[in-house]
Formats: sequence, structure tokens, C-alpha cells
Amino acid sequence: MSGQQPQCIELDLARLSAIVEEARACGMPVDMVSDMEAVFTSIAFVHAQVDKKGITIHRLRRMLFGARTEKTRHVCGPASDQSQASSSLDPAPSETTDQTSTDEPASGPSGSSGSNAGPKKKPKRKGHGRKDAASYHGAERIAVVHPSLRPGDPCPACHQGKLYRTNRPAVLVRIRGQAPISAAVHELEQLRCNPCGQVFTAPAPEGVGEEKYDVTTAVMIAVLKYGFGLPFYRLARLEEALGIPLPPSTQWDIINARTAGPEAAYREMIRQAAQGTVVHNDDTYATLLGPVRRPGAATIPSESASESERTGTFTSAVVTLKDGVHIAMFFTGHQHAGENLADVLRHRATGLAPPIHMCDALSRNLPKEFETILCNCLSHARRSFVDVEPKFPDECRHVLETLRDVYHNDELARQRGLSPPDRLAWHRQHSAPLMDELKKWFKTQFEEKKVEPNSTLGDAIQYMQKHWHELTQFLRVAGAPLDNNLCERVLKRAILHRKNSMFFRTAHGAHVGDIFMSLIHTCALCAANPVDYLRALMEHAPEVAAQPAEWMPWNYQQALAPVPAAAA
Repeated sequence: MSGQQPQCIELDLARLSAIVEEARACGMPVDMVSDMEAVFTSIAFVHAQVDKKGITIHRLRRMLFGARTEKTRHVCGPASDQSQASSSLDPAPSETTDQTSTDEPASGPSGSSGSNAGPKKKPKRKGHGRKDAASYHGAERIAVVHPSLRPGDPCPACHQGKLYRTNRPAVLVRIRGQAPISAAVHELEQLRCNPCGQVFTAPAPEGVGEEKYDVTTAVMIAVLKYGFGLPFYRLARLEEALGIPLPPSTQWDIINARTAGPEAAYREMIRQAAQGTVVHNDDTYATLLGPVRRPGAATIPSESASESERTGTFTSAVVTLKDGVHIAMFFTGHQHAGENLADVLRHRATGLAPPIHMCDALSRNLPKEFETILCNCLSHARRSFVDVEPKFPDECRHVLETLRDVYHNDELARQRGLSPPDRLAWHRQHSAPLMDELKKWFKTQFEEKKVEPNSTLGDAIQYMQKHWHELTQFLRVAGAPLDNNLCERVLKRAILHRKNSMFFRTAHGAHVGDIFMSLIHTCALCAANPVDYLRALMEHAPEVAAQPAEWMPWNYQQALAPVPAAAA
């Protein structure tokens, strides 16, 4: 069979859907039917892309197997001599900078600084060595004293000096496995009187609590599901294997009963995010099995649902920068990213200047009711040249290497901690000439008929020309980012959840997911511990509802600090 020539048959989407329904009606297992449907959907997608010439073999391979990286040196190969010379010129040669995180090493692919210099070893990235004992900050610390010696005792070796305690004890790290959610069964002794039948039960130990599922159970379920993409049914199977049954429906009931504090913090986070100076947004598709809108649902934060009969559902990510803190928010429903951003900006204080708005060039990302300083994502424009590089290697190399140097300048500004005005001046001095030259080069390609406007390279060039003003706002506006990568990284958290859990059952379930994903991933952006933060919100729900501004991921520790006693 493996050596047989495959037979070509014509099947449309209707026939493929009928085959799936016939398989389902014949009693085929649900998992097999789902796999069959996924295969048919993938075939239909590829066929449609090929029909409209919207895909190349190179792009199809990247879609199916993933791209290793889109860095210039991997897309275009070794840099040319001219680009090596230009990339090795540091805009500030008197200062030494770390090149490990830029798109190209400053000294070219060989890492050499001169013709006679030998190859340098690439510095090892941080975080790839052995972890020391201090890295285990969540581990239990157990002090072990010497069984026979004490400080002040005479030295048993030389019998001359006295022993004293050193500042650094010897450490042993021992790691053991345990269930994500553990349980304890307290067997309370019962005594019964023989004549009267009265039963006397031993009191529960101190600290056991009144509830079967305490706050830490809800926190762990929420972090595993909405932070790391572990669906309810998978956690249930894991816990069952460990002898602690925790059905999916029970998991939902546990976290749904603990949303009061997190929801109050989520709404306050939306209000504070509306006051930000820079805002990013984007969206991805989502699946809701139940109706998206429920009449009278006061828990859904959207205030301006689309009036159109839109059937698609989406998860939007909105990330804002306020006072040096990034805030991530998720919204799931019929609305696009721009409509959800408009709902956020309705909470913006009057009198504030329009925020800097970074997104890709899709019109559905724009908050049409509000004025913003629009910036478009340079990574999206760059990716168009990455896609067509196999067909136009020389032209794409020129574009990609120019943009590489612009990103290199931005990385140097970040490393040196430049303020937004200083960063703007830096880019005007070092990146503006690069972008001006690129703009002239684009124009020359069409005027001298070197590039066909209807070709894929022509489409990539025309996209940048059409959105040139928005793509180069970092040369005019202080604090304007180069791309929307921050929002896309945040949106991957929702995509991870979707890939594992596949869908939300109801609009309320989607709203609860939005709450916890927003809080958890804002903690990640603020370097806060999401487990500690969610526990604080759930344990102090009344205080959070009363003063939500004091319970944000970046300042909640102050609310937990004990109040100092009044001076006598």
C-alpha cells in the first residue's frame, strides 16, 4: 500500500462534512471523529490557499512544521561584506554593549573583531546553568544543627581554638514529587455511651477550617488552567491517578465561588489601564458553545457590544503601559480588539492626551470612537519580506538588514536605560537615515521597474509605503514602540489555553477565564507571584471590593503589611 500511487478524487466541503456526520452516526468514537474533522479542515484550508495563490511551499512548510526563527541571519544566510561592515559599527563606539540579544552580532557572523582575530566563543545565555540553592525560594527551609558541637566549644581537631558559626551554612537540596492539590483526611475519634447512646466526637485540630476546599485549592486550579493551559479534565485525571478525586465540574465550582475578589481587582485594573500612555491590542479567534450575550448579565464588562449580527467569537488582548507598569487584559466575545479597546478607553479621565496606540494595520483593531496616536507594527511589515525571501533573496536581504540595524539601535537604547525623549533623539540620529534610505529604495524599485507591483515582493513594499507614517512613529513620538510583539506574546497565553481546553462552555465561563488570565499575566509582566496574589485577593475579598486600587499586582504587598502600632 505504501508504494501505491495515490488516487486523485474531487471532494468539496459539503461532501467532507457529510462523511464526518456519517462517521458520527455510525457510532465511531468521538476522538476519532474529531481527528477526522480536523484533518478534513486542514486539507480544505490548504486547498483554498493554493487556489487563491495565497501560499508558497516555503510558507506552507513553516505553517506545518513551524519556523525555527525569523532572525535575519537565519532567513538570509551569512551577511554580505558590506552588511558586516555596517553592522559592526556601534553608534557609540566608546561604550561596550551586550550584543547577545540583538538580531545580528556586531562583529558579523564569525564573531571576529579583526581579520587576524580568532573566532570568539558566543557568550552563554543567562539561565542555562545549574540552579543554586537560593533559586529555590519556594522551598521549605530546614535548619539543621550539629549533633555534638556548639558555638564556643573547643576545636576537636587542634584543641586550641574555639568554634563559631559561619555566615553561610552548607546546603543540601532535595526535591520530591507531590500532587498539585493534596488532601488530608482527619479521622475524629467517636465515643458512644452504652446506656444513653450519646456520641462524643473529638474536636477537629486547630487550623483545619470549616470548608472542604480552602483558598489554596481555588488558587492552584486557576493558575494551572488559566496560567499554564492545564484543562479541568486533564487535572482531574492527574489527581485521580494520585488518589485524590477532583472532577472537572467540582473544579469549576471551586473557582467560580472565589471570583468576588479577583473580579473587583480586574475591573479596577481596566480603569487604571485606561489611563495608560501606551496601549497595544490584538485578537485571536475563540470558541463559545453557549450564547455569548446573556440579557441582564452584569458581570460582563463590555459596555458597547456590536449591534451587527456577528457570529464569530474572539479573545482580545489589551496591554497598556501606565507609570512604568504593564497591564494585560483579556476580553472574550463577539467584539473585535478595537471595540474592546474602546470599552477600556471609556474609563479614561478627561483632559488626558491621546494614548500611543500600537497594533497591526487591520481596521478592526482601531477604537473608532476615540482619538489615539496610531502606530503600526514593524514586525508585521518585516514578516512579509521574510515570507518572500526565497524568491527575492537580494532585495529582501537589503530590507531585512536595514530593519535589523533599526532594531539594534532600539536594543542599545534599552540597554542604556534611555528615557523616552532621549530614545527619540537616539532614533532620529541613528535610525532616521536608515529608514529614509529604505523609503527611497522602495520608490526606486517601482520607478526603475526593478520590481513588479503585482508580485509578492511588490505587495510587501506597497504595504510599507501605505502605512509608512504609522510604521515610523518611533521617529516622531517619544515612547512609541517599534512593534506589537509585547501584545502578541501576551495573546499566546490565551492561545495556549484554547489549544488545550478548546472552548468555553458559556459566556460566564469565558468571563471568569478573562479575569484570571488578566490577573495572572499582569503578575508575569510585573514580576509578581500569581499564586500569592490570587490567594491575597480571595482571602481579603471584602477589602479588595472596598479599596481595589490598593490590591493591584504591583502594590498589594503594601495592603498585606501589618499596620504599625500608634505611638504612645
